[in-house]
Amino acid sequence: MSALERLSAGAIAAKVNAGETSAQDVIADVLERLALYDKVQPQAWISRAEPSALLAAAQAVDARIAAGQSLPLAGVPFAVKDNIDVLGFMTTAACPDFAYDPDDSATVVRKLLAAGAICVGKTNLDQFATGLVGTRSPYGIPRNTSNLAYVSGGSSSGSAVAVAAGLVAFALGTDTAGSGRVPAAFNHLIGLKPSKGRWSTQGLVPACRTLDCISVFTDKLDDAALVDEVIAGFDPVDAYSKPLVDRPLPSTRIGVPMRNQRQFFGDARSEYLYDQALEKLAGQGEIVEIDTAFLSEAAALLYSGPWVAERTAAIEALLKSNPEAIDPTVRTVVAPGEDISAVALFNGIYRLAALQRQAEQMWEEVGMLAFPTTGTTYRVSELAAAPVALNSNLGAYTNFVNLLDMAALALPAGQRANGTGFGITLIGPAGSDLALVEAGKTYLAGAELPAPPPLDMEGKMETVKLAVVGAHLKDMPLHWQLTSREAKFVCATETAPSYRLYAMANSVPPKPALVYSEDGAAIAVEVYELDVAAFGSFTAEVPAPLAIGTVTLADGTSVKGFVAEPRATDGAEEITSLGGWRAYIARG
Repeated sequence: MSALERLSAGAIAAKVNAGETSAQDVIADVLERLALYDKVQPQAWISRAEPSALLAAAQAVDARIAAGQSLPLAGVPFAVKDNIDVLGFMTTAACPDFAYDPDDSATVVRKLLAAGAICVGKTNLDQFATGLVGTRSPYGIPRNTSNLAYVSGGSSSGSAVAVAAGLVAFALGTDTAGSGRVPAAFNHLIGLKPSKGRWSTQGLVPACRTLDCISVFTDKLDDAALVDEVIAGFDPVDAYSKPLVDRPLPSTRIGVPMRNQRQFFGDARSEYLYDQALEKLAGQGEIVEIDTAFLSEAAALLYSGPWVAERTAAIEALLKSNPEAIDPTVRTVVAPGEDISAVALFNGIYRLAALQRQAEQMWEEVGMLAFPTTGTTYRVSELAAAPVALNSNLGAYTNFVNLLDMAALALPAGQRANGTGFGITLIGPAGSDLALVEAGKTYLAGAELPAPPPLDMEGKMETVKLAVVGAHLKDMPLHWQLTSREAKFVCATETAPSYRLYAMANSVPPKPALVYSEDGAAIAVEVYELDVAAFGSFTAEVPAPLAIGTVTLADGTSVKGFVAEPRATDGAEEITSLGGWRAYIARG
């Protein structure tokens, strides 16, 4: 089944305003898309408008256009995370016992509707927006749109899935610790987290009231800017709203973590993609390594410090009256806030003020930060086994941003072999939102972003790329171990110039040993692709002193491949100069 093309808010509005299509035609198409994708991931939604209601809303937009109005979001379908009020929909925050029927829509939703956008429905989330994974909801687990074995990211899981799958043109999420950025990265999307107070949070179920931001997911930067144009502005009803401020980035210098402070949690592909992103960013300004210890300290205040109590305050009544209604992992995170004293909170506030002063000094040195959005990703099954620890890993580069009052823009920056997205986040001081968008446009110029995923993903197999260097090469004596596992040939290439090759002594059949060496050379290899189960059975048969590790290829990518223990070179003949095993065999 083919993929659905992603929708563009700007393109749809332009066509509806010009009379080239109607809002009713747009909604008819959306209804067809929803019916198709419901077979794959109905868990993306908590509630949806009835088709008749959507068509009636579209008719009303068409009538406004016919009356001569020009609407910036005419006929554009969008979704709303279900911790944001929309009149006519229950607000659940992914907790049925908390659900209520709002008296009105949130300020941002009212502005979108006034601009001609049409709300398709409310999307799933980590309960009470507590999590970066998308697995903490009684309404099911939205999964990564490119690989259903992996998490979608959270807490704005359903919003990201709805956009990435091509069901709506944009979706509102929220972002307190990274919830509007992490799902964007995993699903190859744009995630704009505005400066605190730029977008009203009236009508938002709070997670951390002083830190919460409503965010947006789009497929295009211009669409994110368009949404900002419609909904940004001071809201006197929101006690945390601020007058609109737009300022340039302080300089063209780009701050990045020092190498010994970069965390990829064993994910070599993410590390490679980040290095590639920095090479591209170097064309926009000087890359400056900075000490990020103070940012990490600020991040720790959110979940390991007194700000946990603010999450507790948001759901205190339910926590006391019906704790079993709360997801067990969410309850584990939030309940300790009851024991945090006012003294601890004030000490945290004092420490945060000192860290904010360090951030101000940082902005005198660099104009923006460019961090990985996350260092890695995880399977749904892995999160089930270690829900808190792995979630914490995903917040390593995101948790500090709102505490230190910064704007952030998540951008797609490549994909892993499993199809999941890797992203970088551009971070600037408060008010630099539009400047970050312009920097993002420069970064993405000419980039080929991954196409939306196919709809027949239920049977998709996760695969692993394997580099072979000797007896498993085509026409060599152990090649059958690959063909019997239906391994797919990918390419013939070379390693990076950092390996030495040895012909092991007394090995039957003859086998080489590939050993990493900084003063090595490029060695010829063949790369094959196997499904995970086949790869596991293949690895189990590899005899010592050989092993399967990670091999870097000539283009800088990393794949699994044969490596060797030091004893493999005992009595071996070094054949590095021949450039590969075939040349050694041909030598006789």
